[in-house]
Amino acid sequence: MREKSELTKLAVSATLHCLTGCAIGEVLGMVIGTALGWSNGATVALSIVLAFFFGYSLTIRPVLRSGVPFGQAVRVALAADTVSIAVMEIVDNAVMLGIPGAMEAGLTSWLFWASLAFSLAVAFVVTVPVNRWLISRGRGHAVVHEHHSHH
Repeated sequence: MREKSELTKLAVSATLHCLTGCAIGEVLGMVIGTALGWSNGATVALSIVLAFFFGYSLTIRPVLRSGVPFGQAVRVALAADTVSIAVMEIVDNAVMLGIPGAMEAGLTSWLFWASLAFSLAVAFVVTVPVNRWLISRGRGHAVVHEHHSHH
């Protein structure tokens, strides 16, 4: 029982880490795209690119600090975060696009911000079991933890 609890705690921690990078990129992308009057597709594309950029960056930085060369740190981040970020981005953008008027609401609208917060919360809930499954198989954020234990 304790092992399952520890696995769940690790999955929640990994998902919070992922959510941080995704939220930075997602919010920044939605704000830029909305402020510039871009189409939903262009705004979502920018949000996804920025979510991956910030998500990977938050993993690469501490791995680099542990003395790992840049190329290897990038490979660790790709292995650790790609599935988690992808799931989170699919879910939060689908939710955002699915809420009537959310994308068109504008930056001063409570609908825009509430929808964005809700979409990220739903993405978190959906991604925790994905990360739990990955970690239980030595994948996802387990790669980062395994890597740190060897350095």
